[in-house]
Amino acid sequence: MNDQQSVQEVPRRQFVALSGVLGAGTLLTGAAVMSGGTAAAANGVDAGPAPDACPTTPPPPGGASPCPPASLQGICGRPTDNDPLWHDVQYCTSGIVPPPPQTKPDCLKMTPNYIVLHGKPETTHNYLLLPTCRVTGIECPFLVTSGPANYWHEAWENARSGGDIPVQYPNIGLGINSQGARRYDQLHIHMAGVRASTQRRLQELESQGRMATSPSQWANPANQAAVTGSAGDRVYRVLRLPNLRDNLFGLLYANVVRPNSLNMADQTLIVVPKMTTTGFAGAFYVLNSDTSIHDGTSTCDYLLVYS
Repeated sequence: MNDQQSVQEVPRRQFVALSGVLGAGTLLTGAAVMSGGTAAAANGVDAGPAPDACPTTPPPPGGASPCPPASLQGICGRPTDNDPLWHDVQYCTSGIVPPPPQTKPDCLKMTPNYIVLHGKPETTHNYLLLPTCRVTGIECPFLVTSGPANYWHEAWENARSGGDIPVQYPNIGLGINSQGARRYDQLHIHMAGVRASTQRRLQELESQGRMATSPSQWANPANQAAVTGSAGDRVYRVLRLPNLRDNLFGLLYANVVRPNSLNMADQTLIVVPKMTTTGFAGAFYVLNSDTSIHDGTSTCDYLLVYS
């Protein structure tokens, strides 16, 4: 489903203050941010190679405590919250029927850490991965710690060719919206398509050396570039990773948000696997943006293709 603006942003100082209740040792900063999974699939609408089955690595270990502590319920959500996607999670995990007029969802996959549902509109390239924990969204400080499961890795493993819920599209993209750009308040990673032109643009930027190749370079303005989507050109911070074994939320917070005094709640993240004519090329383009960038955006919907 396309997310749309509905909620107010969370001040950065509140994010930092609430992060502190987890203990300084649990916050992922610098090298401590490195841990974790693979991630996102790749590309397009106008054309593009059909992705081959690609080699995978064993999933990275999940966190020792995969759900936010009760002390963070004020910002990460309470189990009693009335949110449609959270009702869907409760139905799939506990059989609790959603209140009318909401209908029962199709629980496409259920695991201890996440479930997969159809997005709206229902197509073969529009799915959602949601934590089984109560997590409102990207603003939850728990996401940047070593606790949560690697949801990006799991989304890629499901969406890729040969995955349990493969995205049937020439190119695949994974994305999450900012707090202000989403419609529902249960964390959900979109598993959808992206245009072949997006894939080509990212490979062009890579060949020109116009993207970060390490997280520490991600916030450098030299690694910002315009990418054309459904609403014209928008500017993104572009990072190339060899895998998704790191916690992307933690990488974003430690290397972009905190050093530049930004709001985590304002950020969008998009992952596009690199593809060639022979299939997955073993690397991922990770795009981040927010409205602090000139011509930036806080939504992933401009690049993902749902219908």
